[in-house]
Amino acid sequence: MWAFIFTTEEKPGEVFNKAAHFLGATAVPRILEIGLFLFIILHIVQGYVLTGMNRSKRGIQYAVNYGSKGSKWYSRSMGLLGTLIFLFLIIHLSDFWIPSRFGGLDTVPYDGKEYHNLYGKMAEVFQNPYIVVLYIAGCISLAYHLAHGFQSAFRTLGIHNKKYQLMLTSAGYAFAVIVPLVFALMPVSMYFGWVK
Repeated sequence: MWAFIFTTEEKPGEVFNKAAHFLGATAVPRILEIGLFLFIILHIVQGYVLTGMNRSKRGIQYAVNYGSKGSKWYSRSMGLLGTLIFLFLIIHLSDFWIPSRFGGLDTVPYDGKEYHNLYGKMAEVFQNPYIVVLYIAGCISLAYHLAHGFQSAFRTLGIHNKKYQLMLTSAGYAFAVIVPLVFALMPVSMYFGWVK
């Protein structure tokens, strides 16, 4: 099943296109994809409802603004960061997911079988420096969103004490840096031609 990864005579993007086809044609990733969409929509709705409730309950501003002493700026900017991520997600889906699922992608033959050329689409989209900058900005927004969200999730679950705080904080920041960095590497790599 995974033999295509180890072939030596690949065309540019062959491994990527075959892996993308495998993920798109297999039941488990498709079910996970549907679950992910549902949870993202729920998270967006819940975030806006919570932001609205917090603003409506506090009729006046605080008398003293502690700024970063009270909380980090990204903790106070979850609505803005979430909105930027949502806009980035719309652009990403329109560039890749919609053409992949509903047509509009070129195909390439490998071993007598046709595959969507997602690699070629990425090479085309990520030659635009504005799109690359937009993707990097989306990943930076995601990093700050995750930095707050990771720790906040554990507090919501009641896992918040001095014994585990350093470990959770460190894991949260590592997660918030590594995931967006890996996501940002794809457009940067394609733009600078590091990937062939």
